[in-house]
Amino acid sequence: MGLPFLNSFSAAAGRGVWHADELGLADAEVVATGHAALDAELPGGGWPVGAMTELLQTAPEAHVWRLLLPALAQAVQARGGPVVLIGAPYEPCGPSLAAQGLPVEALMWVRSDAPASRLWACEQALRCADVSAVLAWLPQARVGELRRLQLAAAQHDVLLFVCRPESAAQGASPARLRLQVESCGADTSQIELRILKRRGPPLAAPVMLPARNERMAALLAAARVRRKLRLQQQGTAAAGEETTSTATTATVVRIDAWKGGPSALDRIAVVA
Repeated sequence: MGLPFLNSFSAAAGRGVWHADELGLADAEVVATGHAALDAELPGGGWPVGAMTELLQTAPEAHVWRLLLPALAQAVQARGGPVVLIGAPYEPCGPSLAAQGLPVEALMWVRSDAPASRLWACEQALRCADVSAVLAWLPQARVGELRRLQLAAAQHDVLLFVCRPESAAQGASPARLRLQVESCGADTSQIELRILKRRGPPLAAPVMLPARNERMAALLAAARVRRKLRLQQQGTAAAGEETTSTATTATVVRIDAWKGGPSALDRIAVVA
């Protein structure tokens, strides 16, 4: 039997070869991010399951929930287990998460300041069959430690998100996907996502996402309108100037975390 011609062999082999100038296909399961613009730039169209996704930020929790909440809610619905938070810098706002599809009873918060304890808890969570996803803040993790977490996620097919400081962008990482997350300097209502590592060509321009979901944006807009009407009713001479100032410096205040049930988000207070 003769050997196949080289050109025919090369053509057959080429069909299974990824070219670096093309967006790669996912070699495992993915979960849609919930953001169409981001899905279009990720291999397979979503977050990789069984692999580490690294989020690099200046502030430890900036935009994390806005970015990850749709996928975490999907993971809980599909697998039925909790989302394990390890080293979260602040207590999650239960009513807000529940209103967007992630019930507070589906969260497991592991509090520890010791880097070694965080790493241990993260690895144990990844090895637990009941866990749907792991979200860990590991600012001091080294490459070898991250590689061990990557292997654990791959062995147990778990969504793994690791938050690290922006300064880590210059170092090596075993993460399948690396994103730099920051507020848009030109428009604070937008988030800039720079994809630093993916199976595909470099992305020249950042992916832009709204900093708030539609429900939250509507609530804040309604609060500004109510404040403006109240100032007008009080006959405040400088109502227009005060309203403009408030619109740029308002802070959302959580009211009594979970006592109000799922509708507690509707009772947001906006204060100067």
